[in-house]
Amino acid sequence: MNIREVAIGSGMVIAAALAASVLMGPRPGVSSSPEQLPRLVTVSGLGEVKVRPDMASVSTGVTTDGPTARAALARNNTAMEAVLKSLKDAGVDSDDIQTSNFSVQPIYGAMQPGQVGAPKIVSYQVSNQVTAKVRNIAKLGATLDALVQAGSNQINSVSFDVKDPATATNEARKKAIADARAKAELYAGAADASVGAVMQISEVSVSPIMPVSYRMAEMSAAPSVPIAAGQSTLSATVTVTFELR
Repeated sequence: MNIREVAIGSGMVIAAALAASVLMGPRPGVSSSPEQLPRLVTVSGLGEVKVRPDMASVSTGVTTDGPTARAALARNNTAMEAVLKSLKDAGVDSDDIQTSNFSVQPIYGAMQPGQVGAPKIVSYQVSNQVTAKVRNIAKLGATLDALVQAGSNQINSVSFDVKDPATATNEARKKAIADARAKAELYAGAADASVGAVMQISEVSVSPIMPVSYRMAEMSAAPSVPIAAGQSTLSATVTVTFELR
């Protein structure tokens, strides 16, 4: 082998070694600079604020029967007119009353022994349901009483809400950030570090959970139907990344 062949062979070996080092990257145990490995801690925070509901939604309506669909509908229309009037007389605005369900269904008789064929229709049932927002919660008990007296035989649910949840929701957000910082400081202290600047904030969710607990409200204006308004909990969840020092 001459000198020229040795030089060429050595050059190929060196080139192959360089290519392998590029593909493999830094060898294990070789430290990167601090700028390439930021010290961070990411935690989640939860904030909750309890507020007293100041409005309610009532699902109510009338179900009537009749020998024919027309007769059942006529009875229902008359009863619903009285129900809607009672809502308006109680101070519920027309814009806060919305039809939520309307149905006409046949009622079948029981099958008799030896009967052949499908069961016969013996009557019809008509149901008309509305959802009404009672914005003056002090009148809720009186409104429910008026509905029953007007002929409503379907009051399916009463749910409570807050007219303006923005203030309470923002307070829950602040508490969520404080909760996240407290967790970050706990982890940092355990790792012999300290919490630095906030690097990133992500809002995971903001949700009302109603009702959490019930407490009998003082409804002096509506003694006939006691109402438990309880409390509503508005919550906010965030994810925060802090710098570690």
